[in-house]
Amino acid sequence: MQTKANEKEAVSAVVDCIPAVNCENLSFKVCSMEKSTHRKRLLLYACGIFFCFFYFGILQEKITRTKYGESKEIFRCTISLVFIQCIVNAVFAKILLATVFDQPHDTTKKSYYIMCAFTYLTAMVSSNMALIHVNYPTQVVSKSCKPIPVMILGVLIGRKSYSLLKYMFVLTIVLGVGIFMYKDKAATSKTAASSDTSRMIGAGELLLMVSLLMDGLTGAIQERMKTEHQTKSGHMMFNMNLWSIIFLGIAWIATGEVWMFIDFINRFPVVIYYILGFSILSAFGQMFIFLTVTEFGPLPCSIITTTRKFFTVLASVIFFGNSLTSRQWLGALLVFTGLTLDGIYGKSAAKTK
Repeated sequence: MQTKANEKEAVSAVVDCIPAVNCENLSFKVCSMEKSTHRKRLLLYACGIFFCFFYFGILQEKITRTKYGESKEIFRCTISLVFIQCIVNAVFAKILLATVFDQPHDTTKKSYYIMCAFTYLTAMVSSNMALIHVNYPTQVVSKSCKPIPVMILGVLIGRKSYSLLKYMFVLTIVLGVGIFMYKDKAATSKTAASSDTSRMIGAGELLLMVSLLMDGLTGAIQERMKTEHQTKSGHMMFNMNLWSIIFLGIAWIATGEVWMFIDFINRFPVVIYYILGFSILSAFGQMFIFLTVTEFGPLPCSIITTTRKFFTVLASVIFFGNSLTSRQWLGALLVFTGLTLDGIYGKSAAKTK
């Protein structure tokens, strides 16, 4: 007994000699390292979004607004442009599902993918067709109004309610778009005034309105997919682009645009390189957006993409000479202010009834 007591005393003495580990300090260091790693990843994704969509916007305007050859032709094969973009996106999504994304078997109904692809595709085609009639800054600022149809359809279809702040942010966006897109009427004559009035909302603006409506419907369908089937990003990206390819392929052949596109490419082969670059940047940009939303949530992604849009407008003004009046700059400022405030404060404002 005495021996055992002596052994216990010896062990206790040894333990007392071991320096105490400060668990709080160790935990703080580990937490700091994790936060640092998180910040670096977020910065990497943000740079990826900025880089991809910055040059994506430049190439999009270069393709659609450049005047080719001595006859100053404009590229009007919008279906072909989106068709190639969707093919590259689908292939890229399939590669991600096979190598990077660890996502289980998809149970989402095909009908959801078909409807979602149709609305997504219509929004994309309308947006690209609008560039024939309006400049890129107008398209970017108008497409920044996506929260408006999403909120309206959320109330009508999704049975959601929104706070007063949410409505104020959306009102700021609407006001900014109205100021930006309004065209001053010429007071030279009744004919000129009538002509300008009729053009206040022209083909480009109507196409952008259709695009925004389709964006809202796409968001509503995707919300149903996530709620009912927990659809993952990789499957959604692949299947939406797959059905878009089917729809576009039919339209491509039915409209005869395939022959017009081939003829245009034969005469101006440099366009195909612009289109491939445009499509590859689109695919990588989507990947960075999905990574940001998955790891950091929609709030950081919203702030990043909103800031990116503003710099895209500036780039378009600098590189393509799309000058903006002081009134249009005020409208752009209101739009981006409303979107930024909505990204910071408005995400928690939506409730499901």
